[in-house]
Amino acid sequence: MNRSSLLKNTLTISALVFAGILVTGGCNKTGTANAEGKSSTVTAGIVFVELDSIIANFDMATDKSSELEAKTKNSEAELTAKSQAFDRDVRDYQNKAQKGLITRATAAEMEQTLAQQQQSLIALRDQMAYNLNEEGVVAQRQVLEYINQYLAEYNAEHGYQYILARQFPGPVLFADSTLDVTADVIAGLNAKYNAEKNTK
Repeated sequence: MNRSSLLKNTLTISALVFAGILVTGGCNKTGTANAEGKSSTVTAGIVFVELDSIIANFDMATDKSSELEAKTKNSEAELTAKSQAFDRDVRDYQNKAQKGLITRATAAEMEQTLAQQQQSLIALRDQMAYNLNEEGVVAQRQVLEYINQYLAEYNAEHGYQYILARQFPGPVLFADSTLDVTADVIAGLNAKYNAEKNTK
């Protein structure tokens, strides 16, 4: 149950979907009339971010991954302890049954108890896996939503027409590196996130 890598994989898959989203800001300049009555288009600008790099360097994504990894280890430790206890009970039953130290009625009761313990272990394992998977999906959505909201704020300040999310493979196969604002966005994201985290 390596949920840390699951979170990274889920974030990467979601990033492919997110890569197709265009974040538009408050700069909606379409056209103006010149002195001769003809319209001319004003381009506010198009920039892009490398979404993989943002997720890899965003402190919130790292924190969420660490939290999920810690929960995974705790769940694995709990499940291992319960499994070992179950194994001891099975060995104890087998030992007593083979040596004829218990009646058939007692053996039947012990078998029934062991079967219930086994079902409980399976249910616990499945519930833990479901909970960790759900937490991973929620964490991924929280990270992407935070990035999306920050890009809207970032764009309000810079006034671009479009901010594209670039990732390979993806819809943006080539982009001029001078239009790359990834480092600026990462710095702003981490500054905002850490400031908010420190006030909690």
